[in-house]
Amino acid sequence: MSPESKRLFNIVILGVAFMFMFTAFQTCGNVAQTVIRSLNSTDFHGSGYTSMAIIYGVFSASNLITPSVVAIVGPQLSMFAGGLFYSMYIAVFIQPFPWSFYTASVFIGIAAAESDRRTVFIALTVISLVGTVLFFLIRKPDSENVLGEDESSDDQDLEVNESAQNNMTKAVDAFKKSFKLCATKEMLLLSITTAYTGLELTFFSGVYGTCIGAINKFGTEEKSLIGLSGIFIGIGEILGGSLFGLLSKNNRFGRNPVVLLGILVHFIAFYLIFLNMPGDAPIAPVEGTNSSAYIKSSKEIAILCSFLLGLGDSCFNTQLLSILGFLYSEDSAPAFAVFKFVQSICAAVAFFYSNYLLLHWQLLVMVIFGFFGTISFFAVEWEAAAIVARGSDYRSI
Repeated sequence: MSPESKRLFNIVILGVAFMFMFTAFQTCGNVAQTVIRSLNSTDFHGSGYTSMAIIYGVFSASNLITPSVVAIVGPQLSMFAGGLFYSMYIAVFIQPFPWSFYTASVFIGIAAAESDRRTVFIALTVISLVGTVLFFLIRKPDSENVLGEDESSDDQDLEVNESAQNNMTKAVDAFKKSFKLCATKEMLLLSITTAYTGLELTFFSGVYGTCIGAINKFGTEEKSLIGLSGIFIGIGEILGGSLFGLLSKNNRFGRNPVVLLGILVHFIAFYLIFLNMPGDAPIAPVEGTNSSAYIKSSKEIAILCSFLLGLGDSCFNTQLLSILGFLYSEDSAPAFAVFKFVQSICAAVAFFYSNYLLLHWQLLVMVIFGFFGTISFFAVEWEAAAIVARGSDYRSI
């Protein structure tokens, strides 16, 4: 297999593996609070919000050491180990206990419908494990330096020892660079935008589905609407990711218009959710809520907002990844580690306060961070445009 074919093969395997793994995990996260709330009438007592807060809290801390771990054990084993922890978390829902539920949350960083719940989460666990095993199909790239027949075994041992030392050096350097990047002006500005993506990630991946499932005025379809909401969030993500990802190469206007579109789409979604959902929906009891919203709660508006949430999220994420790749093209791993650190810690904070804040306060927090995050992104983008004016190939990113 040629090097080009091998790279393409690895990309396809990675795509399929992550598709399986995150289909299972995101589905699990979307229904976690609703499922756990239904179990709280039994001997089990826990919170899906708290579980996700633990996951993203540990995830945020681990992101700073991830480049070092990958440098030592390699990307293949790192992804396999991560996939196992994702699968373990999902498997806990088959027969949940508080200690195992929260313990599994750290490592991933019973009701009337019990049989259905077990079937669903067994299937999700299997899907996640399939994606995890696929990582072993990744093929290592051909070594650029092929040993000649006249090289001795001593030379080979020396190269192995040097390689081990280089890995340790890379690990330490990656850890140091992650901390240094945190203090740079560009990263501080982008951290505000990244913080917003963490907050809205929490909202559309965990809180919004819970709100839909808690509205009794939706009738018997309230729980099934959670799955439909997740589907339309995914449609919005796919549409936005493919559209703005493919068109960005020929975008003469830069990244700011896409981010502006994203925040406008999100503000429209937040306003419609504010009107369409009762304020106590995120923290409603197992019986749901009969509270009235500002307008008559509409299933169609709820699903439309799901699509808008996914579309707006894709606008922000595609452009954030693009500008990080442009600004830190020489050494992107520490930059992306800082990006995930900030995003994850904000997601953890948002999942924590989702246990207590009413819907309108959660929306207000996102509006404030979204506004200032957009302004800070514009500032960094204008600086990147100045770099282009000095001769860099900006539009090729």
